[in-house]
Amino acid sequence: MSASRATKRTGGTLLCVSVATREAAAEAIGERLGEVLGCGTAICTNAQTRRTEVTACLDRRGGLSAVERGRIRSAWAELRTAGFDAGSGRIQTRRLRREDWAESWKRHFKPVEISRVLLLKPSWSRRRPRRGQVVVVLDPGLSFGTGQHATTRFCLEQLATERVPGRAQSFLDIGTGSGILAIAAAKLGYRPVAALDFDPESVRVARENARTNDVLRSIRLVQADLRALPWRARETFDVIAANLTSDLLIGERRRILARLKPGGALVLAGILRRQFAGVKKEMARGGMKLAVKDIEGEWSSGLFRRRA
Repeated sequence: MSASRATKRTGGTLLCVSVATREAAAEAIGERLGEVLGCGTAICTNAQTRRTEVTACLDRRGGLSAVERGRIRSAWAELRTAGFDAGSGRIQTRRLRREDWAESWKRHFKPVEISRVLLLKPSWSRRRPRRGQVVVVLDPGLSFGTGQHATTRFCLEQLATERVPGRAQSFLDIGTGSGILAIAAAKLGYRPVAALDFDPESVRVARENARTNDVLRSIRLVQADLRALPWRARETFDVIAANLTSDLLIGERRRILARLKPGGALVLAGILRRQFAGVKKEMARGGMKLAVKDIEGEWSSGLFRRRA
């Protein structure tokens, strides 16, 4: 897919909104900014000064509304209260030509290797895979998930590690976003692969990305709300990934675990470090044991196993 629906047009300008922050809080600020404005965000850190900006670009003629500014400031203040070193929080806006914005994405998104079995790259990259590596082509866009984020990388690493060649293994992606995990699972040989997301735009984008990677027929993609799924599942899976917020993971633990096979692996990510202990405790109540934990910046991720 293209960097955004806006880049499908030619000419004109985009409204770019930037928030000054610290590197450690950039991912959290990016998620909040994306939620407020309903679009993707990019993070840029100056290698010398370590100054960091989180930027969102909107296909909009007007400027940033007072309500939006207020919501962005409130989100920044909440992160400060939660203990993040969130920087100044200064909000700046500017107009940028569509062509310049589209090219700016290319400077920030580089190929990512997951172990030696998976290569993720944007469509403009000429990087060739190693022998035996499968390739996922994914451009940055409106939906979360390009392999650049620490939590997404953790999920991909666990998918690669859990895959046993020659063995039938199924996979469920809860909150698929761009579809990156489901696409990677299909490429790695998981069958069947199912994915769901509450947001219809995410499902549309995931289908487009799956089609680009020639795995659309290998993935069952549906729009669904995790909170509305039946308590009892008709189908269970060997591996489940849920890159969701901690409140959803805790609140919907029973629905998630109802879809996991005995002996199965549950990959959880998108959890702030201070919230991980609560998620771990809730999963233990469901008979899950933490097997792998990763911490990067403000984020914690984990792979949990169910007794066979």
